[in-house]
Amino acid sequence: MNSQTDYRIEKDSIGEKDVPKNVYYGVQSLRAAENFHITGLTMHPEIINSLACIKKAAAITNCEINLLDKKRADAIVKACNEILEGKHFEDFIVDPIQGGAGTSINMNANEVIANRAIEILGGKKGDYSIVHPNDHVNCSQSTNDVIPTAGKMTSLKLLAKLKKELMRLHDALSRKAEEFDHVIKMGRTQMQDAVPIRLGQEFAAYAAAIMRDIHRMDKAMDEMRFLNLGGTAIGTGINADETYLQRIVPNLCEVSGMEFVQSFDLIDATQNLDPFVAVSGAVKACAVTLSKMANDLRLMSSGPRAGFHEINLPAKQNGSSIMPGKVNPVIPEVVNQVAFYVIGNDLTITMATEAGQLELNAFEPIIFYCMFQSIDTLTYAVRTLIDNCITGITANEDHCRDLVENSIGIITAISPHVGYQKAADIAKKALKTGKSVRSLILEEGLIDARDLDEILDPVHMTEPGISGKELLKKHIL
Repeated sequence: MNSQTDYRIEKDSIGEKDVPKNVYYGVQSLRAAENFHITGLTMHPEIINSLACIKKAAAITNCEINLLDKKRADAIVKACNEILEGKHFEDFIVDPIQGGAGTSINMNANEVIANRAIEILGGKKGDYSIVHPNDHVNCSQSTNDVIPTAGKMTSLKLLAKLKKELMRLHDALSRKAEEFDHVIKMGRTQMQDAVPIRLGQEFAAYAAAIMRDIHRMDKAMDEMRFLNLGGTAIGTGINADETYLQRIVPNLCEVSGMEFVQSFDLIDATQNLDPFVAVSGAVKACAVTLSKMANDLRLMSSGPRAGFHEINLPAKQNGSSIMPGKVNPVIPEVVNQVAFYVIGNDLTITMATEAGQLELNAFEPIIFYCMFQSIDTLTYAVRTLIDNCITGITANEDHCRDLVENSIGIITAISPHVGYQKAADIAKKALKTGKSVRSLILEEGLIDARDLDEILDPVHMTEPGISGKELLKKHIL
């Protein structure tokens, strides 16, 4: 821009300002961009789409009840459709973190839609006598019902993508559970040898935990479907026609293809953002599940000579700039880091939700920013965990069995047959002498070889059956 002719003059309640002539945003968007250079990022594309859906539904509804003439309404709808097609995103210039409870992004949407509608009607950008950002695009609305609605819509869209990846992870883990069902290994508690377990059982447990996370997320997502749209400024519906109030949410459902209901108490839905805490909590719980799983994968694959070395993770890249041949568990490591990030975001969301006052929470921008970041990063982390780790895991079956057979932990299976104290004595002796538990039991004639084979059978140790119970009766009696 190098001359005054490259600008148009717009004014608001603050005063006049030069706005680049060819852009669709206006004076309020420009002020916000100058005031809130916080993250250096722009709004998430999905919240822009959500805003376009809301503005489109509002224009349709206002036209139905004769608050907006059909000519303007059609132009607004066409402008919204263009945004939904991926156009004009470069004109959404405000930072995700902003003061004003989201007024900046709401006005950014209003101005972009208004100026594009003006062009559609043959006018020039900035001629708000044709289509006005507030009077026409924002008709029957307030930032305070538009922005929470957009936040809920966007959260649901992103959560659907996360759920899709989690279902893929569940299926991948279930396949590994079946593949590894015959692999006996040592179970551990508090990092000490405990009792035998099958590797497949461990992976089945991971799959069960992921499914529980999915169900938990479903329940939290249901709370996102209750909207305060129509409540305008504080939930009382000021400046909104009664018929608009009845039609806006059904029209939004039709426009968006999503299922929503209007909250039975619009004041409550405007004041309180606890549904976002519920969703964030479900996302955090999932992140914790994934991080614990990643910890296990790193431990079980540790080595290859001086660690557990029970499983092999796919080698994805060199692990060191100084140690030749070193390969690190980089995929589980990135999952851990994403989990830490999500947990931190959850705290921010919690505190921002708590900080609401009276009829409005002013901190929706940081809530949405953290929420969207958490869901997106967790989605990407799950995707790479599946494709670059889980599907390629192999088991070191012989090594796993050797660890079990040489472990003191199998004494637990012997204890019911010889008594706790005698079993403890055998365990201490095995540690002291280096002899196996099996050989010491046979040396002392505590159990004959045939019965011992059955007691120490891997299947009996991981899923005790009738024969194990019969042996127990025999030795006790």
